[in-house]
Amino acid sequence: MELLRIDCLGKELRLEGSMAGWQQLYWDNQLVSVKQASANNEGLKNHEFELKAQASKTENPQRVDAVSTIKITLEVDLRWQPFHIDYRLLNGDELLEEGRRETKDIERQIPVQPVEAPRKFSLIGLASLGFKLLKSAKIIKVVLAGASVAAYSWLFSFQFALALIACLVFHEYGHIRAMKYFGMKTKGIYLIPFMGGLALSDEKINTRWQDVVISIMGPTFGLFMSIAALVAYWITGNVFFAGLAAFNALLNLFNLLPILPLDGGHILKSISFSMNSVLGLIACVAGAAIGVFISYTLGLALLGFLLLIGSLEIVFEWKTRHQSHLLPLDRYGQLFSAVWYLLTVGALVAIIWYFAGSGDDMLGLPLKILQS
Repeated sequence: MELLRIDCLGKELRLEGSMAGWQQLYWDNQLVSVKQASANNEGLKNHEFELKAQASKTENPQRVDAVSTIKITLEVDLRWQPFHIDYRLLNGDELLEEGRRETKDIERQIPVQPVEAPRKFSLIGLASLGFKLLKSAKIIKVVLAGASVAAYSWLFSFQFALALIACLVFHEYGHIRAMKYFGMKTKGIYLIPFMGGLALSDEKINTRWQDVVISIMGPTFGLFMSIAALVAYWITGNVFFAGLAAFNALLNLFNLLPILPLDGGHILKSISFSMNSVLGLIACVAGAAIGVFISYTLGLALLGFLLLIGSLEIVFEWKTRHQSHLLPLDRYGQLFSAVWYLLTVGALVAIIWYFAGSGDDMLGLPLKILQS
């Protein structure tokens, strides 16, 4: 990940690194210093490199200009949890710049994009360009939305299709709001027939906290919609609002399952991969085991099975966490994210359970799906 980007003698100086301990320093996009991966992945480190510069011309025009050597030193003191990096840039003994970067600075930065080599003309490339242009046009959103309404109307009814589209849009709008909160440019919401919705952005995230917030805000907005429908049902007694609340809760609960690329997979992966010790992994496995036990005790077979599969996936990939370009969560962020996730799951299950006890077979269907 990009840790630091500052000016050095009129050129860009960029420091990249990871929790594995390696650091690479680039000056004007040229690699000038490397620190290899090690167990000591934080603390004070010095990067030193030399630059050649021509001295000013002497009075004798026949004399070849002398070449001087400039010694540049970048001192960095790095801490991962909570993240901060203090730096000092020196030209010999002269201090050029010093400062500190924290999590907020990493969230707002735009990583350096590698220069792509020019591609030769091909039909595949032309088709890809056409698809990108089509995807960027607003008309594609209308076409996909119409196709989604038609598909769900064919499966269920026109009224249910509109309600389902509303649930999907509100869920994806939660993702969009989170992206905008972090200053990311969004491309809007795309509805995909039989597959749900998709909130797109051209920008990439830089931290695990961004991943958690963007992922969980969709189900959180979905929870708000189910609560609003529940209140409307209590006020009006209209069973339509009851069905909307129950099935919307099931839709968002499904998105919170700990399986990638679902929202729950991103959330639990960010929490687990931010744990920098075996004890953290053990705590994650223990929590998942408790979740599986509770799910099967309550008869939620599908929820328990998928929770088990998702947890195993996280355990298998845990060793590669240090290679990620995403800044990890600190201890407070891990705890807050876990509580937010569990409360959202619990609230959605409670709504499903509430309507299952109403005696209506249709309203009890979401719970039967979880118990199947």
